[in-house]
Amino acid sequence: MQVTGIEYVEFYVGNAPQAAHFYRTALGFTPLAFKGLETGDRDNASILMQQNNIRFVVTSPLQAESPIANHVLTHGDSVKDIAFSVTDAREAFKELVERGAEPVLEPQEFESGDGVTIKATVSGCGDMVHSLIQRSTREHTCLPGFKPMNGEARPAQPTGLAAIDHIAICVYPGELKKWSDFYLDVFDFELSHQEDIVTEYSAMNSRVVQNRSGRVKFPMMEPAAGKRKSQIEEYLTYHKGPGAQHIALISGDIFRSVKQLSDGGINFLDTPSTYYEMLEERLGKIKEDPQSLRDLNVLVDRDEWGYLMQIFTKPIHGRPTSFFEIIQRNGARGFGGGNIKALFEAIEREQARRGNLS
Repeated sequence: MQVTGIEYVEFYVGNAPQAAHFYRTALGFTPLAFKGLETGDRDNASILMQQNNIRFVVTSPLQAESPIANHVLTHGDSVKDIAFSVTDAREAFKELVERGAEPVLEPQEFESGDGVTIKATVSGCGDMVHSLIQRSTREHTCLPGFKPMNGEARPAQPTGLAAIDHIAICVYPGELKKWSDFYLDVFDFELSHQEDIVTEYSAMNSRVVQNRSGRVKFPMMEPAAGKRKSQIEEYLTYHKGPGAQHIALISGDIFRSVKQLSDGGINFLDTPSTYYEMLEERLGKIKEDPQSLRDLNVLVDRDEWGYLMQIFTKPIHGRPTSFFEIIQRNGARGFGGGNIKALFEAIEREQARRGNLS
C-alpha cells in the first residue's frame, strides 16, 4: 500500500472562520485557500491552512441538517479526516476496499490551473475517514474545489512547527487490537511499539502502528482498569467514541516554539518541579539547559537512538478532548515512554480540576 505521508488533517468545527483565526494567531498557520458559497459549495465552508509541511483544513456546516453539523454536535470540534498522500489513488482505493475498508468517496479527478488531483476516501477508526490524495506534480498543492486566497488573508507569524510527527488515537476498552489490526491488515502498516502504562489512579494499553516509511505514525490507546477514570476514558466520554486525541507537531527549536505559542495564548500542562530533580543522572548528558526545561515545563526522554523533548497543551476546544504535543527529536525514535506516566499524572491533575477524575 503506497501511503507516502499525511497530506492534511481536516477538522470539523462549528465555525470555520473563527477556527482559522485561532490557528493563525495562536499557532502560526497561514490561510492558503477556501471553499464555500463563493466557490459554489452550498453545504459547507472550509479553509486550508499551512505552516511548513503541516496542512490543516477547518470545515463547518452551512446547513443545520448536514453530516458535518451532526458530527460537531456529537463529537465537538474534532478531527474527521486524516488524509494520506498516495502514488495511485484509484489503485489504493480499490485495494483498501477489497481489504475491508468501507468506501466513502469513489475516486474523482479534479483539474485546476496548476495540475490534476485525484481524491478518494475510505473509512478509518471510529467516525474518522482517510482521503487518498494523488497529485500530478509536486508543485500542485491546492485541494479540490478550493480557491486560493491570493493575499486576501493576513499571513501568520510562524511558530517553528515543521511537520506532523504522529497522531494519537483513543479507542474503547477491548478494541485496541481490533483497530490496530485494521491498520495493519487494511493499510499494510506495521506494528512498531506496544506498552502498558499504570499510575496511582489510572492505566492504559497502547500499540503504535506506522506505514512502511515511518512517516505516518498512529499511537493507539485503550483505557485499562484503574482506581479512577483515566484520561482515555474522559476523552471517550466527551468525544462520544474513538478518535484522534492529540497531534504531535515537530519543532526544530522547542523552546522558541513554546514561548511563541504561549505568547499567542496556548496553555501547556504544568510539570512538577520534582520531575527535574536528578534529570541528568536519569537520562545522561543533554546539550539543553536544565533550567530552561524546568521554566517551560518541557519533558525529556531517551531511547537507544538519542533523546527527545516534548510538551503537551491543555485541551484546545471546549470539551476535554483534543490537544497538541510539541516535540523535538535529537535522534530518538520513540514517543517519550518514560514521560507518559508524568503526562498521565499531569492530565489527572487537570481532570481533578474539572471534576472528572473520580
